[in-house]
Amino acid sequence: MAESAFNLRLRDSLDNLATNHLERKLKVLTGEQGPWVEMDGRRLLNLSSNNYLGLAAHPRVKETAARAARLYGCGSGASRLLCGNMALHRELEERLAVFKGKEAALVYSSGYAANVGALSCLVGRGDSVFSDELNHASIIDGCRLSRAKTEVYPHKDLAALEAGLRRALAEAPQARRLIVVDGVFSMDGDIAPLPGLVDLAEKYRAILMVDEAHATGTFGPGGRGVAAHFGLEDRVPIIMGTLSKALGSLGGFIAGSADLVRFLTNHSRSFIFSTALPPPAASAALEALNILEEDPSLAETLQARAAYLREGLHRLGFNTLRSETQIIPVLIGGPAPTMEQAGRLLQEGVLVSALRPPTVPKGTSRLRLSVMANHTLEDLNFALAAIGKAGREEGL
Repeated sequence: MAESAFNLRLRDSLDNLATNHLERKLKVLTGEQGPWVEMDGRRLLNLSSNNYLGLAAHPRVKETAARAARLYGCGSGASRLLCGNMALHRELEERLAVFKGKEAALVYSSGYAANVGALSCLVGRGDSVFSDELNHASIIDGCRLSRAKTEVYPHKDLAALEAGLRRALAEAPQARRLIVVDGVFSMDGDIAPLPGLVDLAEKYRAILMVDEAHATGTFGPGGRGVAAHFGLEDRVPIIMGTLSKALGSLGGFIAGSADLVRFLTNHSRSFIFSTALPPPAASAALEALNILEEDPSLAETLQARAAYLREGLHRLGFNTLRSETQIIPVLIGGPAPTMEQAGRLLQEGVLVSALRPPTVPKGTSRLRLSVMANHTLEDLNFALAAIGKAGREEGL
């Protein structure tokens, strides 16, 4: 039977991706997520995970999740507004609100759902959204779904942002203006200029929303995030975070005022129409919070490990762009040499992510190294030796 025109079109698109070294393929890992993982029967140093504190495989987190599965089952059965809302969800939201210094919090099934669900209902036609050009894809999609006028400003360019806010205020003073920004940028590993953003939001009567997906548990005092790092929790009305990275579980959340949470509960479609977070995931996130609060130095340990690796890369002559967190890019340039470098590192026993367009801008393909708090200095020295060797072989 001849292939359909639809399948031929798919094949052409896939062939084009492969030719340009842009095709993505799934890796299959066995065993638990940790500093070292197993893939295809090989033990590999894991520098590709967002399990920043190593809590996804922490014995207490695993046991708590297993206990919740035995008590409540593996699924929640329905959306939160039907019969899926459980005491675990309420307890988790109360804990997250305190952790972020807010009145309330609302848990979603994923961080992506939290961003899309909040942005798409907080602003609409006639309003304006101002988004940093390096914001996460979930923010970009949430802005599009809101149907508000979206202005993408150059990365961390406060002057350009202010010009846009001034123009929007003059053109439609009664419309809503929302600034949304990653707290820690997921591809470059740098930090948002939050003090300046807060000042601009207040000056132009704009709402400020900060995505702390990669900052929750990893940055600031006790891992409470970038807003806490700058002491600005009271001046950032909307904070988004995830449970699936440093907290080692699954889900996302929005933290803010009680009225904000009440509004999202009634208007946020990705919350209303999604099945509630499974009980084992909610219970695991609660236990991860317990561990983090018992040992608030975990975030400091993580950042110290990241600084060690980053400084080692600098000594080897690699460009880590603007990184100042546990996310460390190593700039390569083109997709082909980036894939070759990742492949050489895999041969050397190091698993890294190769980022290419459209994930990153053309000409900035890179390796993205993710440090974990439970990487040892021996682990990181192993990585540096492998990266140095692969770089010399590639002439980088």
